[in-house]
Amino acid sequence: MKINTLILRCYARHNEGQWIAFCLDFDLAAQADTFEQAKTKLESMIKEYVFDALVGEDKEYAEQLLTRKAPLLEWLKYYSYVFRSRFIHAKTGLYHLFKEPLPLTPYSQVRI
Repeated sequence: MKINTLILRCYARHNEGQWIAFCLDFDLAAQADTFEQAKTKLESMIKEYVFDALVGEDKEYAEQLLTRKAPLLEWLKYYSYVFRSRFIHAKTGLYHLFKEPLPLTPYSQVRI
């Protein structure tokens, strides 16, 4: 397994007064008033998503769920932000790039 498969590519952008955080590797998105809130929501969604895919009710679809990627348009936005931050050094405060480790231990809040 490559180390890159353990790191999820994510970004958040500010849009019309809200922050929207995206996990490109699983095609997940969360929305909140602040970047930190959106990122926290997305982190929780990723953990629940991985739990459901590996040991939860969706485990029979694990291969499809764990290889599901975001649409091309979101990847293009992500790489345009990567390019801007590396080569243009544009710091507008309207987007943030971040990476999340793939949860290796199936996690869930108390499930009964």
